[in-house]
Amino acid sequence: MAKDFTFALLTDKTPEEVFQIVCNVRQWWSGLYAESFEGPSDQLHKEFSYRAGEGAHYTKQKLVELIPNQKVVWQVTHSELSFLKHPEEWEGTQLVFDISKKGKQTEVRFTHQGLVPSMECYEACAPAWTMYLQEKLSPLLTA
Repeated sequence: MAKDFTFALLTDKTPEEVFQIVCNVRQWWSGLYAESFEGPSDQLHKEFSYRAGEGAHYTKQKLVELIPNQKVVWQVTHSELSFLKHPEEWEGTQLVFDISKKGKQTEVRFTHQGLVPSMECYEACAPAWTMYLQEKLSPLLTA
């Protein structure tokens, strides 16, 4: 069985603080290119979109599960990843953040459900997620 891309981080912040940081994607989901966000990322059943660069990456996500201080799940409803042969490859996948106590720390476990090694995007997307999580989200969790 193929494994979804997963990445975990530990922090001294409370689950409540981690939850607030994760929900504010504009604060951490940004990188090398000019990005734009539209719509709310923290309201159940609402959608937000993310565009990076000159149209190289566009996705729309719908918040489908929200358990305060424990879980955030966005379902990708539309994707245009122009660098792929199948630019819609992310559609139907889910971006899942599980937040839980691990001893005195809080763990945030990110899983991109559906992003598996057999996907065309995996070789580019798995390292990109790792970069965003380590270099953008992690500093907010350790500040």
